[in-house]
Amino acid sequence: MADFEAKGDEFEKKAEKKLTGWGLFGSKYDDAADLFDKAANQFKLAKNWSRAANAYIRVADCHLKLESKHEAASAYVEAANSYKKISTQDAAQALNQAVNLYMEMGRLNMAARYCKDLGDMYEQDQDLEKAIDYFEKAGDLFMTEEGTTSANQCRQRVAQIAAQLEDYTKATKLLEEIAKQQVNNNLLKYSAKGTLLNAGICQLCRGDPIAIANALERYQDLDPTFSGTREYRLLADLATSMDEGDIPKFTEAIREFDSMTRLDPWKTTLLLRAKKTIQEKDDLDEDLT
Repeated sequence: MADFEAKGDEFEKKAEKKLTGWGLFGSKYDDAADLFDKAANQFKLAKNWSRAANAYIRVADCHLKLESKHEAASAYVEAANSYKKISTQDAAQALNQAVNLYMEMGRLNMAARYCKDLGDMYEQDQDLEKAIDYFEKAGDLFMTEEGTTSANQCRQRVAQIAAQLEDYTKATKLLEEIAKQQVNNNLLKYSAKGTLLNAGICQLCRGDPIAIANALERYQDLDPTFSGTREYRLLADLATSMDEGDIPKFTEAIREFDSMTRLDPWKTTLLLRAKKTIQEKDDLDEDLT
């Protein structure tokens, strides 16, 4: 490890010397960028992620002097990859620099891709508000480039996080919009039942049986095949048991569905919240009597 770091130091010193020495404008920064890149590789081998990231930032600086935006953006991405090992905040800052450059160049698919990466990073770091911001930005950019599938993947992430933050209205609206697009696409229409299930679960968390019943009617109008699915039956059974305040029936409907189709952690968390609203209503009724 020490040998790698020593080689990195050597390349870095040569790069600094290039920058402070005499030379033609172009070749001076081009040579320095190459040396900083070599230094960064050595620091990565030494697992000194901070120095590797800093070296890549210097690579980006050199390419910006040369007005080589694409190379500078790539260097910022490399810096972010190294920063990810030690600091989400620094990684996000470097990746955001890359996004801005790709936006300037009109490389909107690349900008969208890295906005999605930023959303992933912030979600992992539990900064959910920022995660939503970047997933929304990624979705908008993908949609601009006609990347409907990628855009909807980002919008689904927004909906899932919004539901985690108990913004069920936003989550439901997004999921219903996505389901409409899926129903009208021959390749995606079979995914609509899962999206409508997620939208219905968000409705359940609001604890309003009338709103849930109205939603189920809308979902049948949207997708006439939905009423014949296990997803629809689950939502209908849960809505009925919620209306009746029947917790055992609510729990049994979930257990039966889960025995055939495993519920993911997101659905499980939200269904537990919906179940809690039934219990809270029962407790309130008992207090009033």
